[in-house]
Amino acid sequence: MSKKAEPWYLHAGLWAIIVVLIVIMIQVSITGPEEIIRTREYNKLESRLRMKNLKQAEILYNAKYKKFTDNIDSLINFIRNDKELLKRMTEFDTVKIYSAKGDSTILKSRNPFVDLVSGPFNYDSLFFSPKSGKRFIVQVDTLVEADTVINRTGQIVKVDKITTIGKRYLIKNPDSDDKIGDVTSDALLNTESWD
Repeated sequence: MSKKAEPWYLHAGLWAIIVVLIVIMIQVSITGPEEIIRTREYNKLESRLRMKNLKQAEILYNAKYKKFTDNIDSLINFIRNDKELLKRMTEFDTVKIYSAKGDSTILKSRNPFVDLVSGPFNYDSLFFSPKSGKRFIVQVDTLVEADTVINRTGQIVKVDKITTIGKRYLIKNPDSDDKIGDVTSDALLNTESWD
């Protein structure tokens, strides 16, 4: 008995399906990780810019009220409603640039806040980390100093406690180890952990 050969187009169709599947697998294995890397870089840069803007808000808040705040809502309301700050955000300085090709003059914004990767500076973006949508962590230090008054016989007359709040601050990203400032060290005040 002779065996009948299968039609050639049946094998060609199977080979075509195999080639298409291999191309799809290669494309997914190359472009998938690239998209993940792009998203990770976007989230990292965007959250750092938002944290820098929060740092500027804390510095301006401290300049006005002589203390830092751990309430992110009052911090955002401060930069939204402070008349002096709003005026400063719209002002420009004239800067002269001297060069061999010729002198020029440019306008430099006095706005202390930087634009974000996602677009121009936005008050509402300062609340949340772009990766998870969780709120940034803002803390201030609390220092309690005790002063004991003792009479001549060695008895304690009174204990005075002085509580100082808001000499240092910490802004922390809930999705990473990035932070600005520190509540325990004056040396790390306004210092970004990624620099």
